[in-house]
Formats: sequence, structure tokens, C-alpha cells
Amino acid sequence: MEALQFFVVSSFAAALAIAIAAFGCGIAQGMGLKSAVEGIARNPESSGKVTVTMLIGLAMIESLCIYALVISLILIYAHPQAAAIAKLLGA
Repeated sequence: MEALQFFVVSSFAAALAIAIAAFGCGIAQGMGLKSAVEGIARNPESSGKVTVTMLIGLAMIESLCIYALVISLILIYAHPQAAAIAKLLGA
């Protein structure tokens, strides 16, 4: 029973981690895009440099969310009591 409880807590932690990461990344990407559009509106000639820098920044922000997804998948699928949980569930 302890193994199943550990699995439930791990699943909840993974869901919470993804929710927080997605929220934070969404806010950060919105702020970055807003700033880039404002910069281009002030100086349209710099649109090429601003766009390239914005895309690199958005990729870095998105990688943080992907790292959170990887950690969440590790929490769900690669924990030390996986055999005990499978035995409890009859798999």
C-alpha cells in the first residue's frame, strides 16, 4: 500500500510541476514577445536583429518547460518502487 501511495504523490507532484512550469513559461514568453513587438514598433529597421534575438530567447524559455516535462516523466515512470506498484496493480 505504501508503494501505491508513493505513486499517487509522485503523479501529483509531476502534474503540479508541469502546471507551474507551463504557467511560468507562458508568462515569460508573453512578456518577451510584448517587448520584442514594442522594440520593433519603435524602430522598424531593427526588426531582423530583434526577431532573431526573440526567437533564441523563446527557445531558451521553452527548454525550461521541456526540462520540467522530463523531470515529471521521471517522477511518474522511473521511480524505485515501480515493481511493487506493478505487483499491487496485478500487472
